Amino acid sequence: MSPLDKVPCTIVTGFLGAGKTTLIRHLLETANGRRLALIVNEFGDVGVDGDILKGCGIESCPADAIVELANGCICCTVADDFVPALEALLGRAEPPEHIVIETSGLALPKPLVKAFGWPAVRSRVTVDGVVAVVDGAAVAAGRFADDPEALKRQAEGDAALDHDNPLEEVYEDQLLCADLVVLNKSDLMTPEEAAGVAADIVRTVPRAVKVVRTSQGRIDAAVLLGLSAAAEDDLAARPSHHDAEAEHDHDDFDTFVVELPAVAEPETLLARLKATAEAHDILRMKGFVAVDGKPMRLLVQGVGARFSHHFDRAWAPGEARASRLVVIGEKGLDRAAIEQALAA
Repeated sequence: MSPLDKVPCTIVTGFLGAGKTTLIRHLLETANGRRLALIVNEFGDVGVDGDILKGCGIESCPADAIVELANGCICCTVADDFVPALEALLGRAEPPEHIVIETSGLALPKPLVKAFGWPAVRSRVTVDGVVAVVDGAAVAAGRFADDPEALKRQAEGDAALDHDNPLEEVYEDQLLCADLVVLNKSDLMTPEEAAGVAADIVRTVPRAVKVVRTSQGRIDAAVLLGLSAAAEDDLAARPSHHDAEAEHDHDDFDTFVVELPAVAEPETLLARLKATAEAHDILRMKGFVAVDGKPMRLLVQGVGARFSHHFDRAWAPGEARASRLVVIGEKGLDRAAIEQALAA
């Protein structure tokens, strides 16, 4: 079967809080009626991203064409979760013309690309392209860039050290697998900072990859879809820090859900979230919050100590007005202290 006979799939990868869900929502809005389906994978127990996309009400991608995988990283549960989800979408009465897959912020994209070589799906789908979304402002601030001299000194003092910072590895692996890099949040950088981050990305990726700058994920479907990369046949050109490993895990990260009471003032909660993120070096917080006297739920998204929030939709009749936040950080988070700080 030729690539033209297969359903193209676009893998959207990117680190925590880079803006993948916002980019996908804009993609749906600019699909011009093309029939799409989504597979959304999250690291945590609250399906924030899938819920946001299901509530967008876009005709080209109805809610029943959005599949959420919440049993762990998609690249670790290929046989149990991903392949059955893919087969279910392809078996619909009106199968999708294009499938978009949003990985979690901790996923390595290459194992997922490898899954497209499985006999059960190889003849039916192809990886049209891997799109890596980068939080340009975070990278410009040095969130993932290790000090080479400090790293050298650490390596010399620790014979057991045989790899870089795990966050750096995840970030670089996502870039190394990409066919297109979206440098997001350009509005939060100076032109010089944006140019510097783009140059660093080009130096990291050992092949020609286009870097597109944007803010708030505003990239049209015409740019993101139709790359025709057939990435599953191009694995050798996509090196990974984990190529020598049979599999990988996420033991370097902790994730848990914090339940909160309804709040009276969103600004007070946001100040508490920011202070807690700074005090405990939290990578990511996201979730929905009930606000007293408000008929709509508050969507909260945080990357480090940088937070955004807005009311995304009304609480549905009979829906529990529950406030729940996913907290993600490197191994060793003090869960009790974080929960106490957020509940204060």
